[in-house]
Amino acid sequence: MNWKLTLSYDGSTFHGWQVQPDLPTIQGTLAATLLHLTGETVLPQGSGRTDAGVHALAQVASFSLDGTIPAENLLRALNRALPPSIRILSAETAPETFHARHSARSKTYEYRIFQRRSHLDTTDRICPPFLAPYVWDCRWPLDAAVMQQAAVWLLGTHDFTSFAASDPDLAQRITSATPGPNPIKTITASAFSIENDLLFYRITGSGFLHHMVRNIVGTLADIGRGALTPQDIPIILAKKDRAAAGPTAPASGLFLHSVQYGPDAPQ
Repeated sequence: MNWKLTLSYDGSTFHGWQVQPDLPTIQGTLAATLLHLTGETVLPQGSGRTDAGVHALAQVASFSLDGTIPAENLLRALNRALPPSIRILSAETAPETFHARHSARSKTYEYRIFQRRSHLDTTDRICPPFLAPYVWDCRWPLDAAVMQQAAVWLLGTHDFTSFAASDPDLAQRITSATPGPNPIKTITASAFSIENDLLFYRITGSGFLHHMVRNIVGTLADIGRGALTPQDIPIILAKKDRAAAGPTAPASGLFLHSVQYGPDAPQ
């Protein structure tokens, strides 16, 4: 039986999604729990890899089990056995052709910024300790309206090489002659909002490169504090050079918000 899980997790204490030797990861923890519960060795495939410290509101994973188990029983058993930092929101059987990553049409990421100071008020605010692991505690006053103007420039299909980190699998691909990720991505939503005194940035796209969202947010923050202008975004894109863009925003503020699938996939 092919399974689809939707899960939420606090990535603060994990070294990302992908299994790593002797390090706690979401994929590794989920695989070990499934082995404990079912006796089967499987490696759940996620819709994408989240980095160390990155969270998920609705990550999707798929895997196959030889044994049969009612979906509600699997859901209940997983949530009992997994650490509280990982919660399974839903468990359902899926067509054999469904794959969490290959079947995905688009993904939405959300980034949360706590502003110590507004660009209109220089009084320092204190980031609460219970909020700090889930936001960027930004020391710069940011102009959200200007950042929104810049965010619009990202809409459409572009080469996002300037916003991609160094490829972590480059050495392996050089030796195996495997092509790298396609830097051409289509962005269908890119917008800021202010909710509960936090600055939210949400971006939806056909795919994302390594550190792409965090590099975009760091660059938009540079624009919000006046170091760059909104009109610099198309210039940065055209240069296809990581050095042209701004800094990498901290992992703590990033959430995989949701994954979108086609009408034939389980929703």
